[in-house]
Amino acid sequence: MVASKNTSVDLVAKGTSFLGLSSYGQIMVGNNAFEFYNDRNVADYIQIPWEEVDYVCASVYFKGKWIPRYAIATLHNGTYTFASKEPLKVLKAIKKYVPADHIVKSLTFFQVVKRGLKRKEKDPAKSAN
Repeated sequence: MVASKNTSVDLVAKGTSFLGLSSYGQIMVGNNAFEFYNDRNVADYIQIPWEEVDYVCASVYFKGKWIPRYAIATLHNGTYTFASKEPLKVLKAIKKYVPADHIVKSLTFFQVVKRGLKRKEKDPAKSAN
């Protein structure tokens, strides 16, 4: 069994990790780290210390009424994507440890397409190749 990095836990929620194949388990938000523990395999866990978190990116739809997933980008190890039953509670618990300016909304599909078209217009030499 792996030891938790947290000495006190603020929130425990059911969640899904999308690292490789999706795995189901428990998300723990505590005073030292964001942790995910798989229900079936005890060796499958993710522990992200708060010092390692660069920003948190949430997919927000219908003016905040639906948040299907959120991602935690780390300084050195890439991005981890999660979903949970109560994402708003998880994000509020994360907000205690991550500054508010490091919690952002992800771009919508149309914003991504618009950026791509602007980039293509801006530099036609790259698009010709």
